[in-house]
Formats: sequence, C-alpha cells, structure tokens
Amino acid sequence: MKSYIIILLAFISLAGKAFAQDDSPYKTSTKVDAPIIAAGMGLSYWGLSRMQDKEGLTEEEIANLSKNDVNGFDRFSVGYHSDQAKKISDIPFYSSFAMPLAVMILNDNVRSKFGQVAVLYVETMAITGALFTNANAAFPRTRAMVYNDEVDMSDRKSANARNSFYAGHTAATASATFFAAKVFHDFNPDSRARPYVWATAAAIPATVGYLRLKAGKHFLSDNIIGYTLGAAAGILVPQLHKKSNKTNMSLVPVASPEFNGAAFAYTF
Repeated sequence: MKSYIIILLAFISLAGKAFAQDDSPYKTSTKVDAPIIAAGMGLSYWGLSRMQDKEGLTEEEIANLSKNDVNGFDRFSVGYHSDQAKKISDIPFYSSFAMPLAVMILNDNVRSKFGQVAVLYVETMAITGALFTNANAAFPRTRAMVYNDEVDMSDRKSANARNSFYAGHTAATASATFFAAKVFHDFNPDSRARPYVWATAAAIPATVGYLRLKAGKHFLSDNIIGYTLGAAAGILVPQLHKKSNKTNMSLVPVASPEFNGAAFAYTF
C-alpha cells in the first residue's frame, strides 16, 4: 500500500499543465479536483494506519476456526494457500499501473493532454485507495489461508491475515486498467482498437483476482467486490469529467393503445 501512495505522488509530480481544456473531452478544475485528490490521499493514509492497528487472531481463535463459519458462496476456497500464486499476482498488479501511462505516452490524442489525464488518474486511484483502506479497516475478515494448518502460525496470527475484505490488489488493478480503457475510448472515438483495449482492461484484474484467490489472500466475494468498485472508479471519474453540450438525459413521449406516458433515459 505504501508503494501505491508513492505511485500517486509520482503522477502528481508529472502532471504539469493539468487543467488545459481546449480540445480535451474532459473538463477539470483545481477548485474541485485538487481537494478531491487531497481528501482521497488523506483518507487512504488514515485507512492504512487503521489497517495496521488491527489485532491478529490468537492461536486459540485460530484453532476454533471452522470451514462452516464461511458463507456457502466462498466456502470452496477455505484453506487455499500458494506462495507462487501470490508472487505471480504481483506481476500484473504492478504492471497494470503502467497501462494508463502507456496510453498517455503512446497515443497521440492523449499525449497532448498528459497532465490533465494524469491528474484524473491520480484522482481515480486516490478514491480507490480511500474506499479500500477504510473498508478493510472497518470490516476485518480472516483470509482463506488462515484455515490451512500448513501455513506458518506467525503468518496466521498476523494482523495482515485479517485483511481479506475486500481485495485491494484486484480493486487497484481494475481502477488502473479500466481508467486506461475509458480514456482511450473517449479520446479515440473512431478507433477499431477500442474493443481490444476494453478486453485487456477486463482480463488483467480478473487474472489478479484469480491469483489472489489461489494464494488464499481473498475469497471470491472479496475479489468480485474489489473488481466492481475498482472498475467503477476507473470508468466513472473520467465520465463525470466529460464535456458535453447535452445533459445526457432525455425525456421521450411514449404512446400506445394501452399506455400514454414518457420514458426517461440517461446516456453515457
């Protein structure tokens, strides 16, 4: 998590002329975005400190753990543990942070707005970090690997062993990759590569989630929640900054022999 915050600070330093508006599909404002970033990073740090203040389980509590204590949806993975899966999961996790950077540098349309997009990226990740750390601190959940008697007792007793809810690696990866796909989509409306970019964005966090599941770090529900919230942040932060001469809302009259009324629609 500390390396995650360092990455955010690095992008802030690279932001440059972050709020240039002219031909960008986005509109940003120092009065709005700067406080959001500051609040997100502050809450992330606060949540991280609360996570580190957790108490681990005692040997007696671990001995009394039962597979039946886990909900039926997640029970299949009780006791999962793989150091190899854990190590491999770090590769797509850390690599995912470079995907938005690659879009900013390699795509001509995005590169001219590097600073502005970098700020939106920092904002996205700050929000993701704030949600994850504070949820994790507030709702301690025992990891699947703690149920495995072959795992070293010191690892099972550690405070980190109660950080299952929800999957931070999966959430952060989804935020980064879906942000990259959304930005590419908005800057390149005619590109045939858009479906492939979205498919890549979806596959990388899914891979991370699978590996974290096999590693015994998170249950399936932890990964689903992390994936969903991360992807939502990655898509919604750019979407909410989009310029538009329209409200994206429409009210259309609807008439039929049986019904007269109106249909409300919101278009992304």
